[in-house]
Amino acid sequence: MAHVVFSTWGRKLVDNRNVSGEPQAVSYRLPVAFDGERPLNGFMGWDGIILFDKGVDVPAMTAEYMKRVQTLYCCGRCTPGKKGTKVLMDLFQNVLTGKASEADLDKVGDLADLLKNCKCTLCQSATVPVFDAVQHFREDFSAYLKGGRVPKDTRYIHKYTAPCMDRCPAHIDIPKYVENIKNYQMSESLATIRENMPLPSVCGRVCPHPCETACRRKNVDDAINIMVLKRSASDYEWMHQLTPPMQPKQKKGKTVGIVGAGPAGLAAAYYLALEGYKCTIYEALPEGFGGGMIAVGIPAYRMPRHLLQRDIDIIQSMGVEIIYNCRVGQDISLPDLKKKYDAVFLAPGAHRSKPMGVDGEDAGYKGFLKGGIDFLREAYMGKPTGMGNKVVVVGGGNTAIDCVRVALREGAEASYLVYRRSRKEMPADVWEVDGADEEGVQFEFQVLPTKIIANDKHEVTGVECVRMALGEPDASGRRRPEPMPGSEFVIECDTVIPAIGQDPDLGFIPSDMGIDITKWNTVVTKYLPLKDAAGKDLKDGMGNPLSRSLITDCDGVFAGGDAEIGPLTVVACVGNAHRAAKVIQRWLEEGKAYLSEEDIFEDLLTYLGVYDKDENVAWLDSADRAHQKEVHGKQRASLKNYSEVELGFNDTTAQAEADRCLRCYRMAMIVL
Repeated sequence: MAHVVFSTWGRKLVDNRNVSGEPQAVSYRLPVAFDGERPLNGFMGWDGIILFDKGVDVPAMTAEYMKRVQTLYCCGRCTPGKKGTKVLMDLFQNVLTGKASEADLDKVGDLADLLKNCKCTLCQSATVPVFDAVQHFREDFSAYLKGGRVPKDTRYIHKYTAPCMDRCPAHIDIPKYVENIKNYQMSESLATIRENMPLPSVCGRVCPHPCETACRRKNVDDAINIMVLKRSASDYEWMHQLTPPMQPKQKKGKTVGIVGAGPAGLAAAYYLALEGYKCTIYEALPEGFGGGMIAVGIPAYRMPRHLLQRDIDIIQSMGVEIIYNCRVGQDISLPDLKKKYDAVFLAPGAHRSKPMGVDGEDAGYKGFLKGGIDFLREAYMGKPTGMGNKVVVVGGGNTAIDCVRVALREGAEASYLVYRRSRKEMPADVWEVDGADEEGVQFEFQVLPTKIIANDKHEVTGVECVRMALGEPDASGRRRPEPMPGSEFVIECDTVIPAIGQDPDLGFIPSDMGIDITKWNTVVTKYLPLKDAAGKDLKDGMGNPLSRSLITDCDGVFAGGDAEIGPLTVVACVGNAHRAAKVIQRWLEEGKAYLSEEDIFEDLLTYLGVYDKDENVAWLDSADRAHQKEVHGKQRASLKNYSEVELGFNDTTAQAEADRCLRCYRMAMIVL
């Protein structure tokens, strides 16, 4: 087991440098080896220092850290940051050459206090590990001053981040695009967004914005409305009829075939096309339905179709071709795609509904629909849905909420949502549940369907249910629902729609291609063997290996999106596919598929966590979070009314909301 030699991380001192016997046990969310091979000797960042090797040259590490902060990332927009970091950088460079004095080292604490007045938090947070280094390793700094030491060659890797951009699955530079909006630089803001998100109008509307859960402004009053600010930048270009400025590089000879025109497929195609690669996407849905689950799984009152199509048109303008009405595995085989293209990316989405597992669901009753995803798809495509007048939707996620709201717009007299846990424990976004409530959806919480009831004509007439009590927490941390004997009752209805989850349909992958499928019906991709000090594999929040290269065991075939990470969000699929595009590019240019050091460091920071919910964030005054206006009232869910419910910000509101951002940049550095 690897031991921590020294640490000030989290403002807790651990000093095992001169301990006899068993060292103080402490662990951090970092791997023993950076890439599964090279030992991670030290870590320096916004909250202190962590050393795993007593041989780390702390003065040299400190000098390099401050040099990179000052020369690479200090914006120079405030005097304390611009001059303070320069003084610190020069001071530590002079230490290494023996030109500084002990009195200079005594000034580090005063300089750290000075930098607390910086415009943003990059420079002031950078002084935390620097001050720790001087305070606890003074003898090592003094040895340099006496001319007794010379820096040795050491490998350093750094990463620039912020709590919000770290939590964003696509790692968009959020503070930058928000500040652009504050300065009324809408086009510059959108350009920043597109560096990591090619579907800005989509992500500005339907993203669950995990970034906002890591907004340090929340420690003062409330998080920045990051998602709607993204919409503000995107809508500005559309409303002013501006031409997107992106231009692809010169065409290259190699080609990429992509399965699925959902967010993952579109994102991978966009970033590869910008690099000059010819990308062709094969989509099973007909023309006009590009976007995958965005197009047929997210109702138009949340995501207007003309704006989705605009994002797709922009991607196609980069040279991407989309072949519609072409189902891989039926109209063209995967082996044929592999022969035709230099690389293939699998991103088929998750369009297959999970079964409920209740009595009567396989009886073929009229009114028992196949699944929520199927219902939404048929409704959007204008096909008969099989829905009656009284609809019961089973589930607690966003798809279930979309189903009950769409049912009202498709003419249902009553729309019920049945969920086995409490409202508080629903995985659906709170604002979506609130929207359904306002539109007249009727909720039955802590209720479990047990049987589909039908008449002698095999028509659904109701759902038999049992009420649930919440017991002890299960593996998810939520209290386990348990049936209450004698609480059975019936909800009368003529339509039942299961919406408890979905799976990718991977039947198009031949078993002899060497592409493995997990028990969760996702594609297995190669990953780095990152382990913690206890020897356990590092995993992401979905239980997948932390750093995956997204290449399968079949050379030249990659996988991403829902088919690789499991059914998740648009932004997660885009972030996953952006990485895949970079790995595919390396495969095409170098013949090797691998993760760069930046990719790995990005994963490690996300695993470590950048946001501290307990941090005491000082601020001059509180400012209320801006909320976008909405169309209110039950009439918004009237028959066939799919007009957008949320209306975004005007420019003045967007600027004022952007001005609340604390610009919480951080820099971390690893010593190998």
